[in-house]
Amino acid sequence: MKNSHNKKRNVGLIYELLLRHVSSKLIEEKNQEAQACLNIIDRYFNENTELYREFRLFNALAKTTVSSTPVAAAILTEAKAAARRCDTSSLNNEKSQLIKEINHTISDKGFYHRRIPEYTAYATIQTLLNEWRKGDSSNLSKMIEYESKIVEWLISEKVDNSKSEESYQNVDALVVKILTEKFNKKYRDRLNEEQKDIIRSYVFSMSTDNGESARKKLGLIKEQTLAQVNYLKSTSDSSVILEKIADVKKSIQDINLDSLDDSIISKFLLMSKLKNEIMEK
Repeated sequence: MKNSHNKKRNVGLIYELLLRHVSSKLIEEKNQEAQACLNIIDRYFNENTELYREFRLFNALAKTTVSSTPVAAAILTEAKAAARRCDTSSLNNEKSQLIKEINHTISDKGFYHRRIPEYTAYATIQTLLNEWRKGDSSNLSKMIEYESKIVEWLISEKVDNSKSEESYQNVDALVVKILTEKFNKKYRDRLNEEQKDIIRSYVFSMSTDNGESARKKLGLIKEQTLAQVNYLKSTSDSSVILEKIADVKKSIQDINLDSLDDSIISKFLLMSKLKNEIMEK
């Protein structure tokens, strides 16, 4: 891919650069600057934006590994159809607004110059998405060239994923730190590892899979807590505890995971604490 590729309008590259910026500010302990960047991610990479829809499509092509060329070709066919359903006008406007906000909010001259190991593949994917959207106006020879490269990418092993995982882990640490402070104002206790994991899942799942993985994790915690409550009921001889168990069970069962927000996460932080306290008895 030529150096003329416009990385500022490459959804995959911009997302990686934003994550790395947050990570670097964490290391420098500049939490306000890191939070400002997280706010940008939240505004532009949420389920209501065309940018997020393109990011999910981009990410599928960038992160997926398949076993054969026919499977890769089938993925490209579906991706092409999805790309052409995009509202190009809204997408371009959102990208322009995102670039403007990055330039206005992030005072880092090196922001666009961080090294991304997957740069060539990312540039090819974005260029192919752009070509697909041109329809009959696309450059057919270039489109065939890029599709061939992406097929090769899809069937290759993604051996350098540790770089991305490291970025996520660093961002995880910052998010946990910020949200721990937020929730501690209410609970005043140190969060245990499961509670930290709840927060991590909540934040990153909302930006990557619309909360689906977080719901699965929370659903499991809900089942485990109900099991512990039932165990407590069968083993306790305390009349006070037995009187309250029914209300506790109903409160847990009534929690709806369809719409995740801070109040739901707060309930699960308490639920995790309750579950662990019963297990320690």
